[in-house]
Amino acid sequence: MSAKKLACAAIFALSVAGPAAAQVAITQSPEQIAVQIDGKPFTVFYIGGKDLNRPYLHPIRAASGKIVNRSFPAGQVPGETTDHPHHAGLWYGHGDVNGFNYWAIQNVPTKPSDADKTMGRIVLKKVASVKSGKESGTIDVVLDWLKPDGKILLTETRRMTFHSHPELRIIDFDFDLAAVDKVVFRDTKEGTFAMRMATALEEPPEKEKPGGTPRTGKLVNAQGGEREANVWGKRSEWVDYAGVLDGEKVGVVMMDHPSNPRHPTYWHSRGYGLHSINPFGLHDFLNDPKQDGSLTVEPGKHVRFRYRVVVHPGLSPARIAELYKQYSQSRTSSSNQ
Repeated sequence: MSAKKLACAAIFALSVAGPAAAQVAITQSPEQIAVQIDGKPFTVFYIGGKDLNRPYLHPIRAASGKIVNRSFPAGQVPGETTDHPHHAGLWYGHGDVNGFNYWAIQNVPTKPSDADKTMGRIVLKKVASVKSGKESGTIDVVLDWLKPDGKILLTETRRMTFHSHPELRIIDFDFDLAAVDKVVFRDTKEGTFAMRMATALEEPPEKEKPGGTPRTGKLVNAQGGEREANVWGKRSEWVDYAGVLDGEKVGVVMMDHPSNPRHPTYWHSRGYGLHSINPFGLHDFLNDPKQDGSLTVEPGKHVRFRYRVVVHPGLSPARIAELYKQYSQSRTSSSNQ
């Protein structure tokens, strides 16, 4: 075969091999699991380290590569806010489970002598499976929710599915929570499945600080409610938090699966950048102390929640509604299979 034909054959082979290769590549190391989509870094799942008290995903990137979540406390972008240091990446936790706090956990050094007597920890028990794939990849982990004395309160089995898409970044979360003791997710607004948006994507305050980072974001829910006043504490199938980041339109929509308890869920999403689903905080959300949003799981029993997170390039509510319809009709296979 001539040199020219060999070169053409090589080019053809590369063009065929590209799409056939894994488009979602997941790489595990002792303390973290990295996710690449279509050859570009997407996120890292932090699972270990001497100061890690709760696993989290960081950073969260759009398909363009823009980082849409706040970097603090893992790092800090100039002009970024530094409040609420427990708002680390994309995480899951709740502020009152049997009187213990799994929401305000910070990934900082702790000593038994100065540990808060109510502060729990969520730690890795094992990585059950890591799979790359052409259209999607998955991470399956088992986590223990520890009481301050180190005893296990509940065991969480979590599956995260990462999807390949030319313009979207899609993660499906499946949380299966199995009670060791009797577990009560008590009524508090401090929870539960959340991320902190990049500072530029926060909602603009009434008065912008001179020289501060301009805020461009806006909360919108499935019912057409806009801004925190019409989203926080309301029930909705999905909520979008979108704005402009370095001249680029970006947004993050969180979706509540219809199979979840208390669907459509309540939202603890705030104008200062917190984007959070919380099905347990009724007395705060409804401003009614007679309401009780607690949920009890008896020993040996399970409760399951499924959510989807979509990072998008500023899609319209109508387009998001279409994406939600697709998600709502997705198969409800068990995360333990």
